[in-house]
Amino acid sequence: MSDDLSSRISIDGAYGEGGGQLVRTALALSALTARAVYIENIRAGRSEPGLRAQHLAAVRALAAVCGAEVEGAEPGSKALVFEPTMHPQPGDYRWEIGTAGAVSLVFQAVLWPLALANGPSTITLVGGTHVEWSPPLDYLQQVYLPALRNVAFTAVGESPLATLVVDLWGWYPRGGGVIRAMIAGNARLHSVQWTRRGPLRSVSVLSAASNLPEHIGQRQASRADFLLRKRGIKAQIRASAPPSPGQGTVVFVLAEYENAQAGFTGYGRLRKPAEKVAEEACQAFARYHERAQPVDEHLADQLLLPVALAHGWAGADGGETQYAVESVTEHLLTQAWVIQQFLPAVFIQVDGAKGGTGLVAVRRRDSSSASN
Repeated sequence: MSDDLSSRISIDGAYGEGGGQLVRTALALSALTARAVYIENIRAGRSEPGLRAQHLAAVRALAAVCGAEVEGAEPGSKALVFEPTMHPQPGDYRWEIGTAGAVSLVFQAVLWPLALANGPSTITLVGGTHVEWSPPLDYLQQVYLPALRNVAFTAVGESPLATLVVDLWGWYPRGGGVIRAMIAGNARLHSVQWTRRGPLRSVSVLSAASNLPEHIGQRQASRADFLLRKRGIKAQIRASAPPSPGQGTVVFVLAEYENAQAGFTGYGRLRKPAEKVAEEACQAFARYHERAQPVDEHLADQLLLPVALAHGWAGADGGETQYAVESVTEHLLTQAWVIQQFLPAVFIQVDGAKGGTGLVAVRRRDSSSASN
């Protein structure tokens, strides 16, 4: 590993939200820019600080993609050095988290290095597909990937940027879920204006429960149906018992508008009433619906990396991107800060108070006299 510390980017892992997202974004940008990074104070404010299994899975995955030399990649580590040795390489990859850690977060970490690589890739991930504090695979398939069509396209025909297939569902604490992703590579990025949501067109509800009595999924579905009808919404309701090595439940509400799709999740756990699972998902939908902005609070920070790359990457088309968000969160503000450590030519502005609606604007600094 190089001894040249002056060329490394140093990141305070306790900055802002100070969670695993900061680590994943920093490593993805390190892989993309071929800049070594040193991260300290990793998850310093958490009850169990340092790297956990799902963070280590992302470290290993990104290191494999760009041949990085790594120091500090061990459980509980609060500092990490990550030094790429080559540009991200397309290929066939498989990573096992070993716990119920979220495969969705590892997928998002490697997506852009592989999407911008010079060929297609396939990846297999084993872990948790539907676990708290992370987007379920339904969200990635029905909200995140469709949203990326606004900012990215592939170099070959009309093939999608990425597709996802779920072979087995993985719940906390057992995990064991399996997903396969096909990433086209050679992505091209462009600016976007996304400030209008338009009228609601449909709402659908998935109530899923694996290896549990049938009445649990039915109660979740019935409660969601009741709550949505109270708001004058007749939703499409579907109950499912997906294959899984473990037990778990989820309610996923998908809202489709003229110019947006948004998803809302309630997760079950031991001694949590089925009705409460449905209520959490429906309440999150109700809040988003009332705020009338196109980008839900989770997509707001997930969208920022590709948008920033569209304005700071080779071949960027210039112009300005604007998108309106349901809520200005600490996750969003932290994501903006991390990105600008690697892409200083990109200007990111987030207007709006924390917790309120907001507007994100992104452009190249040399395209405007505005300063940060």
